[in-house]
Amino acid sequence: MLRVPYRELEDVLAGALERLGFEPERGRLCARLFAEASLDGVASHGLNRFPRFVQMIRRGLVDVAARPELVEARGALERWDGRRGPGNLNAHACMNRAIALARGHGLGGVALARTNHWMRGGSYGWQAAEAGVIGVCWTNTMPNLPAWGAVDPRLGNNPIVIAVPHPDGHVVLDMAMSQFSYGTLESYRLRGEPLPVDGGFDAAGRPTRDPGAIEASARPMPIGCWKGAGLALMLDMAAAVLSGGSATHQIAADPNEETGLSQLFLALDPGPADRAAETVAAILAHLHGSRPDGREPVRHPGQRTLEVRRRNLELGVPVHPESWRFAREL
Repeated sequence: MLRVPYRELEDVLAGALERLGFEPERGRLCARLFAEASLDGVASHGLNRFPRFVQMIRRGLVDVAARPELVEARGALERWDGRRGPGNLNAHACMNRAIALARGHGLGGVALARTNHWMRGGSYGWQAAEAGVIGVCWTNTMPNLPAWGAVDPRLGNNPIVIAVPHPDGHVVLDMAMSQFSYGTLESYRLRGEPLPVDGGFDAAGRPTRDPGAIEASARPMPIGCWKGAGLALMLDMAAAVLSGGSATHQIAADPNEETGLSQLFLALDPGPADRAAETVAAILAHLHGSRPDGREPVRHPGQRTLEVRRRNLELGVPVHPESWRFAREL
């Protein structure tokens, strides 16, 4: 695995996006969101996802010039149309709008229809936390997760993000509805490593740690088994109903055709920052007082991300050679 300086990674991606028709400022933000995902150790939704993003632009599924438009405003809740624009730019704009609504109402919600893949969902949790608010957001996806007790995918592996600001390091949970997201399965497969626990089923229906076998069977294991499958269904319903957009069963099942998604962005003002920080610090102190099982120290959501970020800023961002070559040639 190669390592490149973070700034070089962002600059190369920004240059590539400008050549694809992005305005410089929007191209730079889009590049930063891709580069930060790789910086934080989520290359599957960073540089490694970039070639597919470019392919969707070239095929007209992503309109680089489209910006989200307000459709309906009802106090603290608004409905927006993403107009098939770049998914990460649409998501960033809608979380910004939710934050602005929270400043005035105490909470703000933006439901977004007709958008594209938002890349790393955690980006918008970190965005909310940096603004000093609690952020919650989720998206539906194409059907790629079987209901519990089924073998064919009818649910979306709909990721949800919950972020709480804290001065010593924000607490950010970013998780899919399966034990391992498809992006994580791909990362393990590319590294030639087995999963640390069973992550799905092979073609014969046997639980397995082989990421390639799970990708081939399209049967990742929902978190909490039937509980994760039920949560995936409810997130899809809420996003589609509130945005007036498509539900999972209306989205193409081909990852290269996955467009027209529905998303929800919530921001909640926690009140006085010092009081919130004291509460979060006490919760984390109690958590970290746990006795570890002997393998690794107990961590809270987002803690490992900060460790990876610091290391990659110092040593360079790990990049997959083929994805890096693609971006540089573009």
